[in-house]
Amino acid sequence: MMSIVERRFSKLYNALGHSFARPEILDEALTHPSATGSTRPGAPDYERLEFLGDRVLGLAVSSMLLEAFPGEKVGALARRHTALVRAEALAAVARRLDLGQFINMAPSEDATSGREKTGTLADCCEAVIAALYRDGGMVAAERFIRKYWQPLLAQDAKPPTDPKTELQEWAQGRGLPLPAYDMVERSGPDHEPVFTVRATVKDMPTASGRGPSKRHAEQKAAEVLLRLITKQDGSKPATN
Repeated sequence: MMSIVERRFSKLYNALGHSFARPEILDEALTHPSATGSTRPGAPDYERLEFLGDRVLGLAVSSMLLEAFPGEKVGALARRHTALVRAEALAAVARRLDLGQFINMAPSEDATSGREKTGTLADCCEAVIAALYRDGGMVAAERFIRKYWQPLLAQDAKPPTDPKTELQEWAQGRGLPLPAYDMVERSGPDHEPVFTVRATVKDMPTASGRGPSKRHAEQKAAEVLLRLITKQDGSKPATN
């Protein structure tokens, strides 16, 4: 007889391609930190599994890239990897799975569209990958990753260029020191932080960016600084 947890996730099992022997691991992966202080006091949330899922995803995507682009240099592979493991890619997969409907969260978080937040969906998706790994090993996790990340991998014939890479290449092309990124502020609750980062390049104005992670904030700051450089230089920085 199916337990309450198993009945709750039966539809999700089909999408994940795995039936959990320990469904409580999947339940942990889909428990928002806000729920542990209100609706489910004392229950573990997804943060520890998210930490593991990030590493599992990184390994699987690295393997996929080596197979798909055997002649490509490491720098190009690294740019592809960054694009495939970023929060936006994880959230896109989570939305395909309709993962939001399965997340345990406090009513206050739910009322502020918590189930649609990119950061929350990305975190839960990473945690679900970790849950697959812990319940079914690398075989289960990699099967899921290959199914949902293969279409993302195939979208770009050329390696994507992110704002940080563009800014670095612009500075190097002019013999300038590499861009510097400084943390200005960390605000918000622990489960939903907001980082503010300042980007600087020698002899150029500074620019700030905000995001749910330091990496995201750095990308935003680089994007803003590139726009400022474009206005000042009169031309867009060249990309490869």
